Amino acid sequence: MKATAVKAAPTKKTLIRIAVVESDPLRFVGFRALFDSEPDFELVSATLPDIAAMQDLDLVLLGNRSSQNLFDVMASLKATRPDLRILVTGAGMDEETILKAIASGAKGYVDEAASPAEFVQAIRIVNQGSVWAPRRVLSMFIERVSSAPGRIFPAGRVTFTDREKEVLEMLVAGRSNKEIGAALGIEERTVKAHVAKLMRKVGVQNRIALSVHAITHSLVTAK
Repeated sequence: MKATAVKAAPTKKTLIRIAVVESDPLRFVGFRALFDSEPDFELVSATLPDIAAMQDLDLVLLGNRSSQNLFDVMASLKATRPDLRILVTGAGMDEETILKAIASGAKGYVDEAASPAEFVQAIRIVNQGSVWAPRRVLSMFIERVSSAPGRIFPAGRVTFTDREKEVLEMLVAGRSNKEIGAALGIEERTVKAHVAKLMRKVGVQNRIALSVHAITHSLVTAK
């Protein structure tokens, strides 16, 4: 019998489902045009009550509008969907408000004047589980933690396994979970588990705070 070659079907890229919350129609059209060149981005316009029912959402773009309290909206979103990744957008938001938003559970902030490439990068980074914040905010956070670390992080020396130290070194260097896994020869989910355990040990909620803590408490060697 003559063998026939079977052509493998092309693998479809996983969609990133993004909800633009409580947006005016023009703003939504603007976002749609902005992400037009990203075929794996699926954009929907949604109200707060819609979000609870939309179980397949990956990420929410939440505008900082004067007509609503950003932190009330975030609290409502987190109450119904604690797993949801929130990326705050706004115009000229001050550093204090951005820090407060991240401390309240947002995964990052993008200024609406940012370039399309920066917006796309922010969404991809946040969708991977990392945090996106402007450099000036990160600098301010590091300065604050350096001047009063005891007020932000629990006192006492934390001990890590050798593997956790390796993961932490690479995380501080800005590597993604995928890159850390490839370098250490371990699965990406194993890296995620290590990062989650490191955050629990240190007592922080996100990767930025973990990196800052590691630097300010000399838990990693400065390169």
